[in-house]
Amino acid sequence: MPSNTSESLTPSLTIGRLARAAGVGVETIRYYQQRGLLPVPESTGAFRQYPSALAARIHFIKRAQELGFSLDEITELLRLEDGAHRSSIRRIASDRLAQIEKKVADLKRMQKALKHLVEECEHTRGDLPCPIIASLVQTSRSARPQA
Repeated sequence: MPSNTSESLTPSLTIGRLARAAGVGVETIRYYQQRGLLPVPESTGAFRQYPSALAARIHFIKRAQELGFSLDEITELLRLEDGAHRSSIRRIASDRLAQIEKKVADLKRMQKALKHLVEECEHTRGDLPCPIIASLVQTSRSARPQA
């Protein structure tokens, strides 16, 4: 007879049904288990039974990935998910934000350089080398080690 705990009242799912409920593949669930993001339930009979609440945890992981968090950072966030360690959570999020801001600055720099090259290409006579190709050739030569 099952005990009257919240776990026994929580519907359980096979890995395939959990994957469908969370909108991921079975391989994703297994990978998250290998990384320690999801527990591996005990086998009971032919199939492992997963609490349906794990679908919310998988959604959390996927949302955090969309925001640019690495799986290591997500592991740490899950460890802190009770919210009691807000300074640690803020530090992880602030570090990620700083990395994103650096990427955005790099992308803006690349956008500006490429925009300039496209404009140069538009206004360069047809008998002269394309400024885009010339710039890439020049860059690749300067990147080579000197003998």
